[in-house]
Amino acid sequence: MTLTLTEDSFPLAEVFTISRGSKTEARVLTATVARDGVTGRGECVPYARYGESIASVADQIAALPEGIERAALQQALPPGAARNAVDCALWDWEAKRAGRRVWELAGCAAPGAMVTAFTLSLDTPERMRTAAARAAQRPVLKIKLGGEGDMARLEAVRAGAPAARIIVDANEGWTAELYAELAPHLVRLGVVLVEQPLPAGDDAMLAEIARPVPVCADESCHDRASLAALAGSYDVVNIKLDKTGGLTEALALRDAARAAGFGIMVGCMVGSSLAMAPAVVVAEGAEFVDLDGPLLLARDRAPGLDYAGSVLRPPVAALWG
Repeated sequence: MTLTLTEDSFPLAEVFTISRGSKTEARVLTATVARDGVTGRGECVPYARYGESIASVADQIAALPEGIERAALQQALPPGAARNAVDCALWDWEAKRAGRRVWELAGCAAPGAMVTAFTLSLDTPERMRTAAARAAQRPVLKIKLGGEGDMARLEAVRAGAPAARIIVDANEGWTAELYAELAPHLVRLGVVLVEQPLPAGDDAMLAEIARPVPVCADESCHDRASLAALAGSYDVVNIKLDKTGGLTEALALRDAARAAGFGIMVGCMVGSSLAMAPAVVVAEGAEFVDLDGPLLLARDRAPGLDYAGSVLRPPVAALWG
């Protein structure tokens, strides 16, 4: 089996800002595996927050033994973007070789149409209200927050989109004091989930203070090894394939998290439809789906995923799986 790697860039429709900074493009790595006339692809988004770069992830993949198979890959690379790209490429190859869909091979239920959240970038309250009004017909909005002025931003989004359910994502940008100050207002404003309010590693206080709205671990949850430390502090875990290191561990994490009593959110980095497609398999039956990456792009891969507003349909085999 041959493994090749390419770097691709997808311009964003608008500047995307979270508490850690802004971006104007999605830079991704695409892994392609080929054998016996069959090819499979997988995409990853290296993430600086986890010490990754395009170059470091490419080096990890280049160091893999020739012809590595999916079982051996789980030990050869740690959880992260590099393993994700190769793991998903191998799943795609296995499905195409077998002439079956990935969910059949994985023993999962066939995914149906699902509603994804749509993300609003961190901005001034006035601009976030305008953005919310443009997206007001979408049933679930995820809003990026990050500290001072967040109450005004939240009020502005609610005014712009009166009927939408709201997910708040602070990306580790709050303090415990700010969370305690905002928490009583979350229910009033229709917030259904708060994602990673405190920094990973400094979030034990969540077990000691009231959580009127479910709290979701994102940066604090990578793979199954993360779960034990989350008990009592979080209600939901956000499964992202670039954190788990691919579909193999993502499915195992989903099952382990459910068994431990956690709710499931399936999320994404900002990438193309090729990155979202494997996550759709994990997202079947999840309480929260946040696979809107392609909706934030100025252009996507072809074929891409089929979005009808916020309704996402499973990938066609020509895309992945």
